[in-house]
Amino acid sequence: MEVTNTRVRQAKILRIARKVHRTTGALLFVFFFFISITGLLLGWKKHSGDALLAKSRKGSSTNLAEWLSIDSLHRLAAIHAREHIGPAFDTTIDRIDVRPDKGMVKFTFVSDFVGLQLDGATGKLLHIEKRRADFVENVHDGSILDRYFNTSNGQIKLVYTSVMGVALFIFTVTGFWLWYGPKRMRSRKS
Repeated sequence: MEVTNTRVRQAKILRIARKVHRTTGALLFVFFFFISITGLLLGWKKHSGDALLAKSRKGSSTNLAEWLSIDSLHRLAAIHAREHIGPAFDTTIDRIDVRPDKGMVKFTFVSDFVGLQLDGATGKLLHIEKRRADFVENVHDGSILDRYFNTSNGQIKLVYTSVMGVALFIFTVTGFWLWYGPKRMRSRKS
């Protein structure tokens, strides 16, 4: 009688795990699809031959004492951006990536996922790029919706990553039980 009750309880837990696993998968299929594809792209971004992320170009000097000030480099980046993209281009900076070992500074702008690489010593434009990897990252973590809806604190990203993190945890637990549960039931049967 004890063995039968245990098997019934285990079978019930297994059915619940299967239902939760299937329902979660069905409800979040599209999101998991996007996360998997964008995650794969992000993993390969540095090996994409400039398709997703441009290689870091080399400037003329790695000696920071010979470099222009960040303020001067920013002004030159804005001039280069407006020259090559258009006079109305918004030159608000998202981030500045200083690469002393390459003699180069990357300016990434908030608008249109555009980035410029300048020689740190001369301010010469080394490369201008569409930062596709930044777009892919924004899709991957849900912040693309925060950009689209212009939210103030990344609320959509927070909800999205929380839901997807909890869902992945649920998938892990229920998936393990779907694998282990039948083994456990068979071992108790013998």
